[in-house]
Amino acid sequence: MTLSFRQAGWLCAVLSLCALLAVPGSLPGLSGDARLTLGVFALATCAWIATPVDDTYIALGAGLALTATGVISSETLFATLGDETVWLLICAFVLAAAVTGTGLAGRAAAFLVGGARTVRQLTHLTTAALVVTAFAVPATSGRAALALPVFLALAKALADRTRLVVMLALLFPTVILLSAIATLIGAGAHLITVSVLWEQTGQRLGFVEWLLLGLPLAVVSSHLAAEAVLLTTTTRADRRGPVRITAAEIQEHSGTPVDGPLTSSEARCALLLGTVVVLWCSEPLHGVSPAVVALIGAVVAASPALGTVGLKDGLRTVPWPLLLFMAATMAMGVALAESGAAAWLVGWVPGGSAVPPWAFLTGVVLISTAAHLALQSRSARSSVLVPLVVVAAIGAGVNPMAAALASTAAAGFCHTLPASAKPVALFADLPGTPTYTPRDLLRLSAVLAPLTAALVLLFALAVWPLLGVPVRLETQP
Repeated sequence: MTLSFRQAGWLCAVLSLCALLAVPGSLPGLSGDARLTLGVFALATCAWIATPVDDTYIALGAGLALTATGVISSETLFATLGDETVWLLICAFVLAAAVTGTGLAGRAAAFLVGGARTVRQLTHLTTAALVVTAFAVPATSGRAALALPVFLALAKALADRTRLVVMLALLFPTVILLSAIATLIGAGAHLITVSVLWEQTGQRLGFVEWLLLGLPLAVVSSHLAAEAVLLTTTTRADRRGPVRITAAEIQEHSGTPVDGPLTSSEARCALLLGTVVVLWCSEPLHGVSPAVVALIGAVVAASPALGTVGLKDGLRTVPWPLLLFMAATMAMGVALAESGAAAWLVGWVPGGSAVPPWAFLTGVVLISTAAHLALQSRSARSSVLVPLVVVAAIGAGVNPMAAALASTAAAGFCHTLPASAKPVALFADLPGTPTYTPRDLLRLSAVLAPLTAALVLLFALAVWPLLGVPVRLETQP
């Protein structure tokens, strides 16, 4: 394998750091465990950035290295796979398989889009429908796969208006990525953030709390992004023409019914999904954890009498590599915190507690927004950034929950290149259907990157404090 100039640069930098860590007496203040942790962390980050090796394989190797050297115990490594957030994701995927199998999602999308009469209405109704899918399907790649047939049906119905098809092709992945922040199950990175906060600070961020903080940001950012997509990919003439898409036109290109009365399986699935979401949102009233609610929902969804999907079929949709990746990176986060490596590393950040909270959060948001250029995996970005951000926030007198949320939300921007995110890559290569080019992505990113960064910063400084997440650490109850 031939290394590129960038890959060679990263490799040299990491090897130099490892050599420095190995020299006795160098880098005072670091314990032996902290040195080992930093070395493993640096090598894993370099491998994520500069090699084509699978992210999960790298994370498992890092977790194994930390366990074999005694930095963390084997119980710590294996316990992460039994974390309730992992079970929440497993059960959510089984529920999503039940929804997908009935065709309920396509029917809901056709209902919303069918009400559009103008291009702008079509854009924002599509955006609203995509935001809602964050409650039904976990992970952005799963939502992209669910939405693809709907997009293809719309593309066929608008085949004579190429620029509108290109606009929709760009709109789908853009909204899917930005609206993921709406729910805890929106992305695997969210579960990593929750785990790091709990392990390092004892702060518990549940499904309801995440919904309260993330949903407003998701709605605002998604609709602003929809306007940005519309204005950067279409002309005034494109937007002026009327639009009317009927259920019959969508039905021609859909494999499941999108009109007429609900079938019995669709009705059962809709009732089950609605019940699960209501129970998730009312956790403070009944006290049942979201993972247990999801497990009950998955058992019902796969039951012989009431279910709409077989248990084996539902479990086949679970992204097991993602779960193993999450478990291994959670263990890496524990090692960074307990060994003192994270505290030592952020001790080099200039300013410390003298840095104003707004300046600290601005730096966090800017770094997290740009991180996708180096780390293409959203989960890998959170695995690298959030443990460091949490420790740095405590040192700067900033609420670590606000900092971690801001970092995770800003990392949701990954639209610059087709390879920056799986949904972007999926919609960029559709044989026989007009889609966007890398130039379209760059044009959108030039507008969307500063827009989303400013919006996340606004929420962190002005909106989230009103919802119970203050900026300063000392103002917490």
